[in-house]
Amino acid sequence: MTMRDAYIVDALRTPTGRRKGGLAHMHGADLGGFVLAELVGRNTIPAAEYDDVVFGCVDTIGPLAGNIARSAWLAAGLPLAVPGVTVDRQCGSSQQAVHFAAQAVMSGNQDVVIAGGVQTMTQIPISSAMLAGQALGFADPFSGSGGWQARFGDQPVSQFHAAQRIAGHWQLSREAMEAYALQSHQRAAKAIESGRFQREIVPCEGVVHDETPRPDTSLAKMASLEPLMPGSALTAAVSSQTADAAAALLVVSEDALKRYGLTPRARIAHMSVMGDDPLWMLTAPIPATKRALARSGLRWEDIDVVEINEAFASVAMAWLAETGYPAERTNPNGGAIALGHPLGATGARLMTTLLHELERTGGRYGLQTMCEGGGLANVTIIERL
Repeated sequence: MTMRDAYIVDALRTPTGRRKGGLAHMHGADLGGFVLAELVGRNTIPAAEYDDVVFGCVDTIGPLAGNIARSAWLAAGLPLAVPGVTVDRQCGSSQQAVHFAAQAVMSGNQDVVIAGGVQTMTQIPISSAMLAGQALGFADPFSGSGGWQARFGDQPVSQFHAAQRIAGHWQLSREAMEAYALQSHQRAAKAIESGRFQREIVPCEGVVHDETPRPDTSLAKMASLEPLMPGSALTAAVSSQTADAAAALLVVSEDALKRYGLTPRARIAHMSVMGDDPLWMLTAPIPATKRALARSGLRWEDIDVVEINEAFASVAMAWLAETGYPAERTNPNGGAIALGHPLGATGARLMTTLLHELERTGGRYGLQTMCEGGGLANVTIIERL
């Protein structure tokens, strides 16, 4: 049996709302339901004929608990018969949602799947699920495990320690990371001013543009910030911003293209995920992208645009140093330092932006990768059609 192709027909997102900003009041089911309703409403597939909804989300407690993919679909008033499932691969959750959707299509098991993600970080801050465990007597997810402690000891498992470790290993100074962060804001501001995001953003609750970029920031302002940890080169300026957002993509088979008269915008050319040291945590995109290229048969010169999640400046800078990929084609419209990192929605946001950037520039292949808790990294390569 020949493996089928999976195609992206549509991709959209809300603006990224800053903490306590224009989207902060929205329930997670309503925010996720907003992009689902928009996606269904602007395509020709009858709402009852979607095979599944796969959504990424992290810290699934409170309004995000109880399978937010299903809750969002129902909150949008969509048919009861369509199922939904929520994925947690930490920061890569909605990129993995796209992978699962594509795998279902490629296997022949399903024809029409929505993949995406939602996160409301104003209401449910990062690490809320881990902190909730403390009331039940668990200091963190790891220290109670004999197997974990036998292997990794009591070393801190923290994205902040990992980002600082990367900065030290790759000799990235605070000043260099601040210069990178400033560039992210400048690129995002330019993209907004020139209207590059207009085709991918659906205005929500009166919010039309991403709220997180700071076009008036400067190196002097960044230099005035206190470090996140004593003796660290990390500050809030070189870290991704918390945000509220949702994004969704429509992934279908060739049969569905013909059945519903759809036009494919991209083919999913490669999907993979790889693990690395969980204490370094954020380095996995480096080996993962190298392996992805080897498996796909593509070369770096074949890749026209890269979107790598800017969890911290040190993550993207180390990746650039190790791969040698052109910086001008990496996050050309800014990254999470400027555009925010709404955890469970970021993967779908990145893929939505990647697709639109390929269409804007006429590029053929785009690559997306993200660092993820546990020392993981997803890689997706899409081919614009």
